[in-house]
Amino acid sequence: MRVTATIRRLLPWSAALAVLMQPLAAAAQEKVLNLYTARHYQTDEALYANFTKQTGIKINRIEGQEDPLLERIRSEGANSPADVFITVDIGRLWRAQQAGVFAPVKSMVLASRIPANYRDPSGEWFGFSARARVIAYNKTAVKPGDIGRYEDLADPKWKGKVCTRSGGHVYNLSLVSSLIAHDGEAKTEQWARGVVGNLARAPKGGDTDQLKAVAAGECDVAIANTYYIARILKSTKPEDKAVADKLGVVWPNQDGQGVHMNVSGGGMLKHAPNKDAAVKFLEYLASDDAQRYFADGNNEWPVVPSVKAANPALDAMGTFKADTINVGELGKFQPQAQKLLDRAGFK
Repeated sequence: MRVTATIRRLLPWSAALAVLMQPLAAAAQEKVLNLYTARHYQTDEALYANFTKQTGIKINRIEGQEDPLLERIRSEGANSPADVFITVDIGRLWRAQQAGVFAPVKSMVLASRIPANYRDPSGEWFGFSARARVIAYNKTAVKPGDIGRYEDLADPKWKGKVCTRSGGHVYNLSLVSSLIAHDGEAKTEQWARGVVGNLARAPKGGDTDQLKAVAAGECDVAIANTYYIARILKSTKPEDKAVADKLGVVWPNQDGQGVHMNVSGGGMLKHAPNKDAAVKFLEYLASDDAQRYFADGNNEWPVVPSVKAANPALDAMGTFKADTINVGELGKFQPQAQKLLDRAGFK
């Protein structure tokens, strides 16, 4: 009788405790992925929503500029909640790898779907979309065939006719790194000095500014990433249509190594608290659905060979031969490229 009475007295407390534990149990069961990303494209919203729909894993996203995000990951150290870091350009992936923030990922899915030249051999980072750095020209001032190689930008015939963003920007650093890899440091420094001598104006603005300057006749040729050109080609704004009508595109070095390619990519972080979710997310980015989001949403090319982009703006720029060098090799030349550009006065 006493035992029964004791149980009766404990029952209300047990029921109350069960009610209190329910939210904690639900929180423990909730599947999440903490993503730090330097991609700022609205079309990526569909990319993330589709991952959650397929897996039930909720994405907690922190967006920011590349360097501050990397510094945040470093300063948070072992206490960082971040599972995956996504950024743009191999230069930034290389910096993150040098900072020791990535952890190797062993995945047959990633190894089989992403070509070797678009991923780190040790599995610390993977490229998920590709972009090319091309030469744009004013069709009223330049004829097809007048320029065909990056090296031609240093030819004195282009004196006062070249526009570019800062030489120290990571997009140009990666391009210069590719030239070092193929032509050597001495020849590339000579090239950089030639380009500086041919500038129509001091480097300023982004790639879109260079394209508008070409269309306005401020310069005849400029260096730009292809997705900036595609955005202008797809725009319905009258001012963008006027720019697009005046632009031609050269795929450089088609008689040699091919056009310089770069990636947007990422990897799992060393202190990721949700490692299983991190691997699933990286594998998802290599899926057919995600690869099409990259191509259609931000005018980039899928890195998975079997996935074909259906993007009229990309198609309008024509076919090309791509450089097949492992983009990770370009990261190694970044410090060398910066010193070379400083010596050449390429600000």
